[in-house]
Amino acid sequence: MIRWLLVSAALMSATPVLAQTCPWRAAWGSSQLKPDAANALPAGALTDTTLRQIVRLSIAGKRLRVRVSNAFGDTPLHITAATLARSASNSTARIADGSLRSLRFAGQAGAVIPSGADWLSDPVDLPVAAFGDMAVSLHVAQVPASQTAHPGSRATSWVVRGDATAAADLPAATPIERWYLLSGIEVESCAARDGVVVLGDSITDGRGSTTDGNDRWTDVLARRLGGRAAVINQGIGGNRVLLDGLGPSAMARLDRDVLALPGVGHLIVLEGVNDLGTLGRDRQPSAAEYRDLVARLTGAYAQIVARARARGLKVHGATILPFASNEYYHPGADAEAARQAINAWIRTPGHFDSVIDLDRVTRDPKRPDRLLPAYDTGDGLHPNPAGFRAMAEAVPLEALR
Repeated sequence: MIRWLLVSAALMSATPVLAQTCPWRAAWGSSQLKPDAANALPAGALTDTTLRQIVRLSIAGKRLRVRVSNAFGDTPLHITAATLARSASNSTARIADGSLRSLRFAGQAGAVIPSGADWLSDPVDLPVAAFGDMAVSLHVAQVPASQTAHPGSRATSWVVRGDATAAADLPAATPIERWYLLSGIEVESCAARDGVVVLGDSITDGRGSTTDGNDRWTDVLARRLGGRAAVINQGIGGNRVLLDGLGPSAMARLDRDVLALPGVGHLIVLEGVNDLGTLGRDRQPSAAEYRDLVARLTGAYAQIVARARARGLKVHGATILPFASNEYYHPGADAEAARQAINAWIRTPGHFDSVIDLDRVTRDPKRPDRLLPAYDTGDGLHPNPAGFRAMAEAVPLEALR
């Protein structure tokens, strides 16, 4: 008996203690699309070029990996070198001393990314704090004629000829306010809670925010969460729920932009104003056409909720902001009635797991079909930074726990 106990104790002491494995979590992301002529770089502009792009993570981590995208390329994308570093200043191309890390792809210095695909780098050790700015540098040897990009970055990136991925600064680089080929950064984290992804249009993308200021409403929400949970902005300017336009529709991009993200537990949906606006932009639709749009749009919301809940996400519906004074869409009484009907559906208990009533906090009490003047950029559609703060402060944080 004593011998058996001694043997058992020896076996137990010899059993290795396994290191704790922390889950991968999305820490930053951007929705990709095929840019239009106004936002695409000239043909050949990315060949033998280094792109240095500055992005801000909303949670901390010690190991990171980068997701490069060729989602809309028509041929393979050739990346020959890539690096990750802490940014010294998010309005310059400088990187912080001692922070440069080479990125590898399956152990190789580069990768050939197939058409339509995203590609994860190997993990690298690089401690970063919540709200740390990161510089991702990609040397592109060969790029598809059909580009993959995110035009509405509201952040400065840098382009220079040759392989400058290891350079501490890029004084000869050309600044651009767009992101290309970069769709996400993930961190290993046991400390962070499940993240929040926001599916939206230009209001979420940050039209009306300050370049390099990180004052979109999603940025303010992330700061309210204090780095305890990531907020991933998947807004596209001009995006619609039902139809493609500037980027794929919300329904078409749900899997790639939301359901494929690791470590996400909540989805906020703020889309629909462009569906309403484009219906009546060039003609006067009938009331019946607006009623049909309401039925199709709310049906699409229900589809989003069902698909996200099947993946274990809680889905939060944000009401559509007022836009009656917008001269681009020039909505009339029928469009406003449709907006009210859609918002009533969103507010109905059970349709979403919770409601974020952004209509209530951004409307003018004297003219509730219009944005409050203090929150209006001047176009009657897009909030300014003060409006974005009000939107973020209207999110009930207890619903995101």
